[in-house]
Amino acid sequence: MNMRKRQPIGIELVKRGIVQEDDIERALKEQRKKPNKKIGEILYELEVCNAQVLIEAIGEILGVKGMLLTEDSIKISVLDYISLEIAQKNKVIPFEIINGKMKVCFSDTTNRKNIETMRLLMLNKGLIVEPYITFQSMIDKALKNLGGTAEKNMAQIGNDDNTTEIVDSIIKTAMEKRTSDIHIEPEKDDIRVRYRIDGELYTATRIPKNKQAQIVGRLKAISNMHQEKQESQDGRILAYEDYNIRVSSQKNVYGEKFVLRLLKKNSNIKNIFDLGFPGTEQELNKSINKRNSITIIAAPTGEGKTTSLYSFIDYLNRPEINITTIEDPVEIRIDGLNQIEVDAKSTFSGALRTVLRQDPDIILVGEIRDRETAEIAIQSGQTGHYVLSTIHTIDAVEVITRLRKIGLPDYDIASTVATAISQRLVRKLCPKCRKKREFTSQEKEIIQNIGKKYNTEFNLENAVTYDAIGCSSCNNTGYYDRIGIFEILDLTDDIKELIMSGKSSIEIRKKALEGSYRPLVIDGLNKVIAGKTNLEELNRKILIF
Repeated sequence: MNMRKRQPIGIELVKRGIVQEDDIERALKEQRKKPNKKIGEILYELEVCNAQVLIEAIGEILGVKGMLLTEDSIKISVLDYISLEIAQKNKVIPFEIINGKMKVCFSDTTNRKNIETMRLLMLNKGLIVEPYITFQSMIDKALKNLGGTAEKNMAQIGNDDNTTEIVDSIIKTAMEKRTSDIHIEPEKDDIRVRYRIDGELYTATRIPKNKQAQIVGRLKAISNMHQEKQESQDGRILAYEDYNIRVSSQKNVYGEKFVLRLLKKNSNIKNIFDLGFPGTEQELNKSINKRNSITIIAAPTGEGKTTSLYSFIDYLNRPEINITTIEDPVEIRIDGLNQIEVDAKSTFSGALRTVLRQDPDIILVGEIRDRETAEIAIQSGQTGHYVLSTIHTIDAVEVITRLRKIGLPDYDIASTVATAISQRLVRKLCPKCRKKREFTSQEKEIIQNIGKKYNTEFNLENAVTYDAIGCSSCNNTGYYDRIGIFEILDLTDDIKELIMSGKSSIEIRKKALEGSYRPLVIDGLNKVIAGKTNLEELNRKILIF
């Protein structure tokens, strides 16, 4: 319940004789200690009056029905209609269906966004939402019970006595759900298992604490790790035919945490345009495939840099070209490439020196991490090779700043770096359940203002957008798979001049914007208008409003 800026609710309750003025004073005093709690919730906790009378009165004031949500109130299997994640995020519990209406309990009926989310979700299932108000603590209790139900639905893996089957079930279920990473995390009272799907973490199940030693032992055994060691270790699981699973362990205060990275063997390399690369093939050729130069892809960890590198290499791969890659590790094996894996006994820089004696035309360096690797990569570009690599920065222009901080001279940067590409991954709307609607006037204003800022026009005359609804195909998230949003900085002669003169990234960005360079948000908005994602997801990734 949203009681903020609603002192009249307290006054109205007094007027109705539900509570006394002293009760409101006590509640306000308590609220100062717990500012996140609503007045109604505090009055309920203080037991100043009958709870049923209190919630019904609050409901009347807010224009909805008030009720006490109990276990007996819930007449449906909640997880058949809504995912646990959506219920937790919106603080809602659907509890009964009558005559095509889904009764839904909210902790805050003044939050229109939550109600609209539920309205669209239920509309997709042919139901109309009838909102009810209840106390936050009752929602929390129901969510806790709902979480237990969700865990039981995960094939009851936590209750299996066979440790081998528990671990196998966790991994196989992850594969079915398109999981990229499995987090197995010991906590105080149990072991939490989470899946990362399309970049987001979801709690899959919890396993009893008394199984921790067996789970750890099994994971170490199949990962070829030392059983006795409790410090950080790296291993690999090769027991699953279609997957190469990298495993990392790290001790924490409650035991050893494991993260399993699921890499599909022989997976098809996506076409670079399918990944979301903007523009035409002619524009792509302008940005890559330049001899005597380097192309650098920049993004934070987990934003698809390696995937894009593979797509670029696959695009350039021809029998008459000698391509060598230096990776840590080799994630996807590609026919026709010479792929080298960096291990504990080697480095990027050391491997790169050797590769230069192997007559390469194109060299892929997994990551520029230090000055030595950067210098050899630059020398490779200056001696007739084309080099592709990645670096950790927030955008394409900051690649120049990062190379400067590593220790490269401005001359080498300007003369050798041809293109800097920055990217992020946003979730794509699920094609099976997305709901079409017109842009609101506020959304159009946001898009147009950004367009004006970067001298870009967006045609919104007949444009539509889509809301994320949720269905069984997308685990009720409303999103399925991800797509890249990109910005491309081609180092023109003007920009190279600024670099040679030691100008700051601010001045370089200003000059780049006078040409073809546009920041990530522009490509993101183009993909929103194209219906591939929506403003909410774009804002979650790069904060545009």
